[in-house]
Amino acid sequence: MQRIWVSGYRAFELAVFDPKDPKKTVIERVLKEFLTQWLNQNEEESWLITGPQLGVEQWSAEAGLSLKEDYPRLKVAMMLPFADFANRWNEANQAQLASLKANVDFSAEVSPQPYQSPEQLRMYQRFMFEHTDRLLLVYDPDQENNPDQKSKPYWLYRAAKRYQEDFSDYQVDLIDMPALEEAANEWAAEQNEGEMTD
Repeated sequence: MQRIWVSGYRAFELAVFDPKDPKKTVIERVLKEFLTQWLNQNEEESWLITGPQLGVEQWSAEAGLSLKEDYPRLKVAMMLPFADFANRWNEANQAQLASLKANVDFSAEVSPQPYQSPEQLRMYQRFMFEHTDRLLLVYDPDQENNPDQKSKPYWLYRAAKRYQEDFSDYQVDLIDMPALEEAANEWAAEQNEGEMTD
């Protein structure tokens, strides 16, 4: 069995506030391409394990669900760090999370308690590392220019590097800004070709 943890920027960190935003389309496309290559490496049962955050985590769950028809051995799990995770979100975002949780193969909270302390987030991170073989992170270390405010994937990337010190076979893959820019250019060219043929 192979298990991949997918995470990355939250939607607001990418300034994506509309589900039809081309940035979301491009990121989902890149995620699907990576996951397809990963699935084609062997015939094992495969688990995509992600979190509930608006942004890359939910988009990766959507990408995984869309691949299940071609890859029935793919299972998608959504792990929440604590109970009542989205209770401060607006109704539309809560409904979106509820829908995804209903469609994935497995969903649970790592901590059964509502948020109480940062220790729950550390437990979540530890759980995710221990239950996956690999991390796919949509993150660009070169984009972390503000020393006062770091993105969520900044902290996860640092934790992954520390985890690799003890578990050198744990693989960390990055989808960085140059990869996203290349995919965005390809997507834009396809859109322009489509408009020319209409």
